[in-house]
Amino acid sequence: MAFGLFSAVACGKGESAAPAEGGRTLVAYFSATGTTKQAAQDLAAAIDADLFEIVPTEPYTDADLDWRDKKSRSTVEMADKSSRPAVASKVENMAQYDTVYVGFPVWWYTAPTIINTFLEQYDLSGKVLIPFATSGGSGISKTHEELKAASAPNATWKQGFMMNGRPSKEAILKQLTIDS
Repeated sequence: MAFGLFSAVACGKGESAAPAEGGRTLVAYFSATGTTKQAAQDLAAAIDADLFEIVPTEPYTDADLDWRDKKSRSTVEMADKSSRPAVASKVENMAQYDTVYVGFPVWWYTAPTIINTFLEQYDLSGKVLIPFATSGGSGISKTHEELKAASAPNATWKQGFMMNGRPSKEAILKQLTIDS
């Protein structure tokens, strides 16, 4: 059994990060280095959800991801809240999903701006959106408020959670229902 650091740090009291009852669920994710991809695959397998990778039209290089370089692509994008890196493809039938988990690595204490690009492509009214993230040290506490305000104000947002390490299916399911 695989164990790792996994926490639903920000699930509110009485609020569950579990998918909506009876509807279809999508796990959509952006992964720059593969870490978030693995987390998304584990989550999708645990909750029997469809999986969609948010792929940038222009892939990120190691130099693009150098957060210490003030001129790197990721640093420049994150400094400009209106930045919207292009996404290579769209979910074919977003209307079929009731719950969408949106995964990403935490950059500068929030979601990369490509997540805004992804969310803004769809009418997400009435859908339940639940962010999850991976990070070497940052949390996710204010991310859903920023995403809601910028990209999907008509969706029902649930507080997000961190998904670091390789938790077992049982650990994932337990964490998603921790406060329900």
